[in-house]
Amino acid sequence: MPDSSLPPEADVIVVGAGHNGLVCAGYLASAGLQVLVLEAGPLPGGNTITEELTLPGFAHDSCSSAHVLIQSNPLLADDELGLLSRWGLEYVHTDPAVVLPRADGSSITVHRDLDATADELARFSPSDAAAFRKLVEEWNGGLAAVHGRWSSGFDLGTGAAADAYRELKARSAWDVIHERFEHPAVRDLMLWLSLATIQDPRRPGTGVLPSSITAGRLRFGWSTPIGGSGALPAALIRLLESRGGSVVCDAPVAHIDVTDGRATGVRTVDGRSFRARRAVVTSSHLAKLPDLLDSAPSDVVAARDAWRPGLSVFAVHAALRGDLSTHAAAAGLGSTDGVARQLDAFYRGETDATDPWLLVVNQTVVDPSRAPDGAGTFKILTIAPWDRADGQDWSTAKQAFADEIVQRVRERVGGLAPDDILAMRAESPRDVAAHNTHNLGGSCHGGEFQMPGGEWLVGWPSYATGVGGLFLTGSTSHPGGSVSGRPGRNAARAVLSDLGLDPASVMGSR
Repeated sequence: MPDSSLPPEADVIVVGAGHNGLVCAGYLASAGLQVLVLEAGPLPGGNTITEELTLPGFAHDSCSSAHVLIQSNPLLADDELGLLSRWGLEYVHTDPAVVLPRADGSSITVHRDLDATADELARFSPSDAAAFRKLVEEWNGGLAAVHGRWSSGFDLGTGAAADAYRELKARSAWDVIHERFEHPAVRDLMLWLSLATIQDPRRPGTGVLPSSITAGRLRFGWSTPIGGSGALPAALIRLLESRGGSVVCDAPVAHIDVTDGRATGVRTVDGRSFRARRAVVTSSHLAKLPDLLDSAPSDVVAARDAWRPGLSVFAVHAALRGDLSTHAAAAGLGSTDGVARQLDAFYRGETDATDPWLLVVNQTVVDPSRAPDGAGTFKILTIAPWDRADGQDWSTAKQAFADEIVQRVRERVGGLAPDDILAMRAESPRDVAAHNTHNLGGSCHGGEFQMPGGEWLVGWPSYATGVGGLFLTGSTSHPGGSVSGRPGRNAARAVLSDLGLDPASVMGSR
């Protein structure tokens, strides 16, 4: 039965309670608007959610684990909404940031310090250590500011830094790494870092990733939310409710109402109707948004047609007797050649686990509250195809692949003997998509857009649509997936401006 206690209307209705939908709602509510958020799933958070996936008492981040990109967002950098100072959000910025154990028994550690990390690289190559310093100094010397403008959806401007940024961004991370670094170990590190946003680093358009991702790790480490990834949406909901807003779960939206060319409300699959007095903001996946409209405008149709899933992912979650031997919240595996083989296999519909890109997360090292005393949680993330060329169904093939990549980790990391694993859960790309309907094609980063001119975008560049009062946010909006909060903040700025309200009342100019 419909819940009669719910408000039948609000100034703004936000579709989707992922972190970007909630960030947008938080800014709008702080500007004095009444906001109602409708979430399709049983829990808020989207891909920033923490669940007991293996055993009772073991809190796993179902998708996102590191909250690094959001640290440079003014949302947190300037604490614009008070999430850190008032609403209970807390992070550990770890040192080391990440450890990469190598096949020969050596390892590389990325610290939250340029000198310490350069000294680490100098053990392999003094010239590469110098090149690493130069790369970071160039980024901090002007490119980072331009990147901030890009992330905020602003024009890049003019001048030497803007020109250098455009030139760098147009290149591939692969080419940048191979031109600037010589030693295989250093190349392996830089390529591993560049895959953090789950994009093929060989593609033009990824050239800023070696710099941007590295600078983030140096500055913020492996930014770990205390209590789990779900701590971010929980803080946002506390803020929103304090401003008179509401979040309703189990309320999948089936239709967006449009009257005289303007969005005026939504209807849920169970027949409930909610009126939006001033705007609707949707984090609905752009590949599915036209289905919610009687007549989708040309820009929304173009976005749907341009969308591609990109690299789909495979995850392993485990409950452990204790922490891994890396003594770091995150570790990385995979050589440059191994990652290239893995990506080539991916496009053939195959897996290659000989030396693949693997993210290994053991966050109980810095947040023991996530498991019973002395125990640990464990996650591996890697890349795997949606469809297997061998015709096997992932439901029967996933355990063997999970065992294979766990063995790769076991070969380099202690604390992962078979009897150390209390319970394990393997998730194929199809499981990842089933876990969250937003993860179309097994992509947890929103996928990408192939534009008619051949350019690839990681997020649709406009927050407004051809329907008046209908705005976009979420991982399919600029600047794409990962926990950055940028699509949410940027969409809020667009809504406030459209409504004649000054965004400066709740956010700065960055």
